[in-house]
Amino acid sequence: MTFEELTEKKPTIEWKERMNEGDDLFTSENIDATNTVLDSYINSLKELTENPTEEEIVECVKSVVIRLNELNEKYDDFIEIMEREDLCEFITEAARISGLESKDDITEEWREW
Repeated sequence: MTFEELTEKKPTIEWKERMNEGDDLFTSENIDATNTVLDSYINSLKELTENPTEEEIVECVKSVVIRLNELNEKYDDFIEIMEREDLCEFITEAARISGLESKDDITEEWREW
């Protein structure tokens, strides 16, 4: 999978559909804010050197998780179990595309959602 293919599978695409079907967990604001954070994460991974170190990739993971913590707090805890799983999968897959090999939950250390 490439970053472009992954971006087409962002969790927020499904969230927007759920919002349009009446799921009040989501708003245009929290979806747009999440999209901005996830796009920034992908861009930061793309900007790494050709063979990034594990530390460089993990630093990007840490940054996106902390920013998502802030969004979750700002928008009244909209990241619940299903959303957490979607986000963790997205974050992990992007890190894998960058070269990180880990079977662990790479978000757990910083994640508050």
